[in-house]
Amino acid sequence: MAELKSRLQSDLTAALKARDEVRTRSLRMVLSAISTEETAGEAARELSDDEIITLLTREAKKRREAAEAFDKGGRPDQAAEERAESEVLADYLPAQLSDAELTDLVAAAIAEAGVSDIKGMGTVMKSLTPKVGGRAEGARVAAEVRRQLSA
Repeated sequence: MAELKSRLQSDLTAALKARDEVRTRSLRMVLSAISTEETAGEAARELSDDEIITLLTREAKKRREAAEAFDKGGRPDQAAEERAESEVLADYLPAQLSDAELTDLVAAAIAEAGVSDIKGMGTVMKSLTPKVGGRAEGARVAAEVRRQLSA
């Protein structure tokens, strides 16, 4: 079993014992998504820690987007719940890259790819995505690549 998955399960048990409703709800949702992902496709398989981190990133993004939608819809109570769930998920994600670190990584990837205009953005993103590895949102990375290639 993946180390991260077993950590999630043991934290769920602890949250249940502590009667922490937000953490319990969030961890159940993630473990359910992991189970669904593991059984999807032709054959059942076990997710690696990297795949679980990708799934956690996706779920955290869903929570942030839902919070924004609830704010726009005049539902601050629901938005606060979604944000709380997103914060629980953030505890299991790798530390996010700072703006300076992201700028340096993008500059190095552009130099490595030998690209000088926006037409080469796909090449840069392809080489950069594994290096970023879930430590920055794709939209944030793409915006920085676009900014540096446009300059």
